[in-house]
Amino acid sequence: MRTRLLPLLIVLMAGVLLALGIPLGVITAGVEQQRVVVDRIDDAARFASLAQFVTARPDADARNKTPEEDERRATLRTELARYYGLYGIRAGVFYRDRTPMAAAPAGLPVPQDGEAARAFSEALAGRRSHDPHQVWPWDDTGRIPVASPVIRDGDVVAVVMTDSPTDQMRAHVLRGWLLIAAGECAAMLVAVAAAFRLTGWVLRPVRVLDAASHDIATGRMNARVAATAGPPELRRLARSFNEMADNVEDVLEQQRAFVADASHQLRNPLSALLLRIELLALELPDGNAEIASVRTEGKRLARVLDDLLDLALAEHTAADLQLTDVAALAAERVDSWRPLADDKGVGLTYEGQSAVTGWADPVALSSALDAVIDNALKFTPEGRPVTVGVAPDGELVHVTVADRGPGLTDDELSRVGDRFWRSGRHQNVSGSGLGLSITRALLTAGGATIAYAPHPPHGLKVTVTVPRTEP
Repeated sequence: MRTRLLPLLIVLMAGVLLALGIPLGVITAGVEQQRVVVDRIDDAARFASLAQFVTARPDADARNKTPEEDERRATLRTELARYYGLYGIRAGVFYRDRTPMAAAPAGLPVPQDGEAARAFSEALAGRRSHDPHQVWPWDDTGRIPVASPVIRDGDVVAVVMTDSPTDQMRAHVLRGWLLIAAGECAAMLVAVAAAFRLTGWVLRPVRVLDAASHDIATGRMNARVAATAGPPELRRLARSFNEMADNVEDVLEQQRAFVADASHQLRNPLSALLLRIELLALELPDGNAEIASVRTEGKRLARVLDDLLDLALAEHTAADLQLTDVAALAAERVDSWRPLADDKGVGLTYEGQSAVTGWADPVALSSALDAVIDNALKFTPEGRPVTVGVAPDGELVHVTVADRGPGLTDDELSRVGDRFWRSGRHQNVSGSGLGLSITRALLTAGGATIAYAPHPPHGLKVTVTVPRTEP
């Protein structure tokens, strides 16, 4: 959920910042250029005021000139030259017929096309430049032309034209954009941090709920959630989860108590019934088939009651986890079962390392291995082997019990371990169908697992997995 929620929030925040940053960058460039244009308009107006009283053309008859007019023209040329030398801005004053009155640098032509020509034409019509084409920082050939009319007695007699380089302006715009980008990056970092905090605040109760659900699913029924963090909806969900877990634990406790009480209460009547059957058998001829059948069913019922009581205790008792030498324990159980295996003619052997430690309840693990080895000996024909092995695998220890019995089909493998389930092919073998259920309950309480797989060419391989790290 975090991997889906975080990109959504980050993309949304990035979109908002871009939606604010791009127009701000455009406005910054426009403001900077407008400032330059206003300065050029002011400069052009000053030159227009100087050129306003220069009436004679440079090539006119000297008799039509006055010393005062020559001085004005010289002043205008000097100002234009100083202006060009100081700022590098080309400027000139041109009559209506496009002949120059004064220009810097000398020989500056009148623009014939492009934006400068349009500005010149507007000035001839009596209008000042006001909105030149926007020059962007990457446009290293861009220039800003500004034209202003020279008006005398209400008529346009000349045009002041300036052609400004944009290097400095583009540098200012670029610096402004860098500041905006730095601000956007800082805002994005703050937004990402806020998104992490927000998703953490929202998802922390979900993770706690997930962990508690996993604990309950693996048998730790006392797992609960502290409903003190996160949004109000998740706090209500945590409280509802705790109430549900309490109810489930109560129901399971009642179920265990019922199974244990029923098993215990039925033992005395069953024992009395078996005793009466034995007394009745004394008055009947030896070898009576009905008495033998009733005696067999009574003993089977007694085994079922014993197994039900063991299952209830296994599901109720908490595991006493210890750092255990799993290899030594497995070898010990093999030695304990070897006399029975020898009596049946089955070769029971231990293969594996001599010392492998893991975290397990020694009593529960011993009982589980007893049940698995007992099953293997039951279904392995005479003369076939049963092998018990222990091998470490990273953070796990695998204990395998492999037999050469008839094995199980794929459908049977999916059901093995269910309560009271027995294969239809093995109904003539004694048992209650609860042994492997008890084994699974004992192992689950200690964090271990049990798995079943075929053992080619035929047989069954049972693998008990124990963690090597402390839970």
